Amino acid sequence: MTEAASEPTWFATLGPRLVAATRRLGEQTEFYGKSLAATGDAVRRYPGEVLRLIAEMGMGSGALAVIGGTVGIIGFLTLTTGALVAVQGYDTLSNIGVEALTGFLSAFFNVRMIAPCTAGVALAATIGAGTTAQLGAMRINEEIDALEVMGIRAITYLSSTRIIAGVLVVIPLYAVAVLMSFFAAKFGTIYIYGQSRGVYEHYFSTFLRPTDLFWSFLAALTMAAGVMVVHTYYGFTATGGPAGVGEAVGRSVRSSMIVTAFVCLMISLSIYGQSGNFNLSG
Repeated sequence: MTEAASEPTWFATLGPRLVAATRRLGEQTEFYGKSLAATGDAVRRYPGEVLRLIAEMGMGSGALAVIGGTVGIIGFLTLTTGALVAVQGYDTLSNIGVEALTGFLSAFFNVRMIAPCTAGVALAATIGAGTTAQLGAMRINEEIDALEVMGIRAITYLSSTRIIAGVLVVIPLYAVAVLMSFFAAKFGTIYIYGQSRGVYEHYFSTFLRPTDLFWSFLAALTMAAGVMVVHTYYGFTATGGPAGVGEAVGRSVRSSMIVTAFVCLMISLSIYGQSGNFNLSG
């Protein structure tokens, strides 16, 4: 009875936990601001490091380069999601006799929702997780402290350069992602379900809007920036040895996936609004 009374209650520890959470949020926001503000300085001072990181993030290193690095991973993921659009879309629309509109589903949903979200998840699981692991290993091995002792701006050299590289490398990566999703949906609808090529391409080209592609690329770039700042923070502040690095990777992936979903939702609401900027008429 005495031991139970001596233990602090949940309500008693609420205040200190809120203070600690607020402090962590402030430190995280400060790191984000410094990293983003130093991007111009990173390009001017460390262009070689930026180019090296672009090559490493795009094609990978070691065994990952055998399958094309992040290019191959994102391409495969969007290939499967595009094929899922063909399977689910054709089967669902055929139940009401309008399976000809499968091309519309590919042009509409792949661009506005499926490809950006899939690419964001792939970026978080590949480029982002790798960044957190690299920076976390440097932190626990005191390499970041050594850079600061030598007078090198650690945040600019390690974080800002990776943010720039991540945003730049996502441009060709996302182009591959969108093309693979289009190809998978078209291949499945025409060659597996036997729909006429002309019917599919008619509805696909009718509902594929260049402005939607532009906004889709903007969403991908915004998600890439969000993913990189989150992962660089968790890697830069990792503690607790190798186990702490693994924990930092898990926390960063969870946080970056929340960021990608939030960014995709906010951009979709701000651009398409309630109407969706879409009219279907016959």
